[in-house]
Amino acid sequence: MYIRKQYSYVQESRKILFDYCRTISVEDFRRESSSFGRGGSIRNLLVHIANTYEFWIAKAALGREVDFAEYEVHKSIRDVVSLFDYVDLFMDEFMHRTNDAEGEIEFELNGAKRSEEPIKLFSHVITHEYHHKGQILSLSRHLGYIPVDTDIMR
Repeated sequence: MYIRKQYSYVQESRKILFDYCRTISVEDFRRESSSFGRGGSIRNLLVHIANTYEFWIAKAALGREVDFAEYEVHKSIRDVVSLFDYVDLFMDEFMHRTNDAEGEIEFELNGAKRSEEPIKLFSHVITHEYHHKGQILSLSRHLGYIPVDTDIMR
């Protein structure tokens, strides 16, 4: 139950970020900065966040074959929003399958068998998203924009 509620807060915060990104020019949305990792653009950081959900939730937790999203395919915020609609679909499946479930999920990582509790995988992807969301807002400030408050508690 709590996992669904927490993810709804993540989605609300993400929507605020996406609405803000709609105010950023396409050029600035894709402009790379060597000061930021993962290709250093707002677009690339957002796609990287989605890639992390794809890896840990779709692939590791749900056992899906995944064609990871590529930066260049997602040219605008509209494309990125569609990508996260896809993320939300497999997150819903993950939450349905693991809703307050005990036990661990087995997966393979770098050729080694591993297992983790579902809540640990969930916590990893959402904290990873918030880490990069901070970078996105900082990058936007460097590009001359005034960042919005995307905190859950506003």
